[in-house]
Amino acid sequence: MPTHLSVNVNAIAQLRNRRNLPWPSVTGLARIAMQAGAAGITVHPRPDERHIRRHDVFDLAAMLRAEFPADEFNIEGYPDERFLALCEEVKPAQVTLVPDDPAQATSDHGWDVHRDAGLLQQSIARLKAGGMRVSIFLDADPALVAGAKATGTDRIELYTGPYGHAGEAALQATELAKLVATTTAASSAGLGVNAGHDLTLDNLPALIAAAPDIAEVSIGHALTADALIHGMAETVRLYRKACGG
Repeated sequence: MPTHLSVNVNAIAQLRNRRNLPWPSVTGLARIAMQAGAAGITVHPRPDERHIRRHDVFDLAAMLRAEFPADEFNIEGYPDERFLALCEEVKPAQVTLVPDDPAQATSDHGWDVHRDAGLLQQSIARLKAGGMRVSIFLDADPALVAGAKATGTDRIELYTGPYGHAGEAALQATELAKLVATTTAASSAGLGVNAGHDLTLDNLPALIAAAPDIAEVSIGHALTADALIHGMAETVRLYRKACGG
């Protein structure tokens, strides 16, 4: 089965916010992505609303439920009360918990599943009680899988930044091996596996070929940049092909 593609629309929202105008339309471009075959939409609403704004979350949820009811809405964020309450109100198909400081430009590391076990267990139990699937952001290290499993999460999302940043072939191969080993360990533990961060049309096919058990990739920055060249619909088709679809 091909790996599903979830289109992260944060960069679209950030471009819109530069001028405080209603274009580019976050919901409109998300619709085009879905019409082109994306399996879902991902957002990361930060407290300062520097890209996705609160109303975007509700607008996207309404559009997906009305037009693509079988597809997925994935909301990412740090599990403070504000974020958890938002998820309980919107009830997306999936919530991805990330250990970001609000001031961070973007996610750049996974959870310390031992130090943060209490926070994760409480947050995951609360979200699952609301009927949402939960994934937690995890560094590529098989030794972390048992701790992730103990939190009660349904899935992990592998942080693929080091793989995406690797310039030399040898370093990329080393990072790919870590991702494959962690995917295998997670699958053996009964956890689903997602992946995301700095995945591109160039590095995505090798990852999917080596780790076909990855259920979903969430891609935003590179996909949005490619959409400036190819258009959103064609870019989604290219990324779906890179995912094996």
